[in-house]
Amino acid sequence: MTTRAILKPIALAAALVTLLAGCVTTQPSGPGDPQWQAPVPATLGASAVAGTATLAASADATPDWQSVVLDTRLRQTIALALTQNRDLRVALRNIDAARAAVSSATADRLPTLKASAGTTTSKTADDLSSSGHGGASRQHSASLGVSAWEIDLWGRLARLDEAAQAKLLASEATARSVQATLIAETATAWLTLAADQQSLALDEETLASQQQTLALSEQQKALGAISALDLAAVQAAAQTARLNAATARSQVAQDLNALRLLLGTEPPADLLPPAGPNALDQTAQATALLGVPADLPSSVLLRRPDVMAAEFTLQANDANVAAARAALFPTVSLTATAGTASTALSGLFSAGNGTWTVAPALSLPIFDWGSRQAAIDTARANQQAQLATYEKTLQTAFREVADALAVRAQLDERLDAQTQQVQAYAQALKLTETRRALGADSALTVLEAQRSYWSARQSLISLKLAEQSNRLTLFKVLGGA
Repeated sequence: MTTRAILKPIALAAALVTLLAGCVTTQPSGPGDPQWQAPVPATLGASAVAGTATLAASADATPDWQSVVLDTRLRQTIALALTQNRDLRVALRNIDAARAAVSSATADRLPTLKASAGTTTSKTADDLSSSGHGGASRQHSASLGVSAWEIDLWGRLARLDEAAQAKLLASEATARSVQATLIAETATAWLTLAADQQSLALDEETLASQQQTLALSEQQKALGAISALDLAAVQAAAQTARLNAATARSQVAQDLNALRLLLGTEPPADLLPPAGPNALDQTAQATALLGVPADLPSSVLLRRPDVMAAEFTLQANDANVAAARAALFPTVSLTATAGTASTALSGLFSAGNGTWTVAPALSLPIFDWGSRQAAIDTARANQQAQLATYEKTLQTAFREVADALAVRAQLDERLDAQTQQVQAYAQALKLTETRRALGADSALTVLEAQRSYWSARQSLISLKLAEQSNRLTLFKVLGGA
């Protein structure tokens, strides 16, 4: 037989394999498809935000939490959460599971070597022996072989390996997302505790003032200087202050419980924010504001770990579709062994006692009642569902960033207006108390001025907390880690 005659069928077989392998490949969906367009505008359309921490516009750079969190106690609190929080532990263990799945998928593509050794002893009955005299016989054997190794002609196992790799990357991105959320939530909980402690101090200050006013009013009523209506109004104000103080104490206790859950342990006393009437004001520099350039490209959303996790999951689904399509084609497997056998243990490794077997097998699906096609349809449906999930994740990320920037754009003006309002109410209260002392205003007018001043101060505390929380929100939604 000529060389050309030998090579011709080999070339035809290779061409057939190439053709069929091409039938198995699938068009990637989502960002892997050149015709796919992100369902969000090209830019975030926001005005520039001047901050003390720099935000890189490139999609491969992520804000570091230690560039945003500046307070030493808060940094140590976050570090404690990163080592003790149970949600983060679960996410990290999921990475371990995904890594093991990758090892398993990789191993499935390689031949499994098996070694065996044994001894068989048997006795033949006299009636069954050709000589009429039965006897015992013994056989020793040892072998090394490959058991049912699937030769991955169509890339089915390779695609399953790719899917496992993508799932590993998705689990790692998910863990980073959990970490970023944990950092932001821990910092927010810490600052909320500071704000509520300042609110509690204000409520207790108001309660003490109202109790003094009530004691004085009771004396004035006994002397006939004020009416029963005025006294009732003062009593109601005192009880309202008492109620507010009790509610504030309860809220501080709940804040501590929330911090305990995030930390996964009891927060050390020396890491807690300061208490007292200026608790939140003392933490005004606890966080830095990310500087955001004008017309920030929406491509920065691609660095968000939740977006990355959704994209990797989409890649895994693409690979699963290809693997399901490859299952339509014949499966070629190989089983082979090589060893030695002898009736005497001493002759087991003697020349001439070697044994071997080679058993290639071809499995061709002919009719399976649509099972393989159903598997393809299922994989495609999962792929399309994950594509929608990925696009929804992008849209959600865009909205979160846009909302955070929209809030940021008005915070300075709101803070200035609220500060001016507090000062105006303080002046109004002072004038009202002066007029009351001169008999020009009633006790009800003074109480109303006190309520307005108290409410404005509480609103200022809430707004200062919102400003700090917005800094942390920007860190998180812009892909911080």
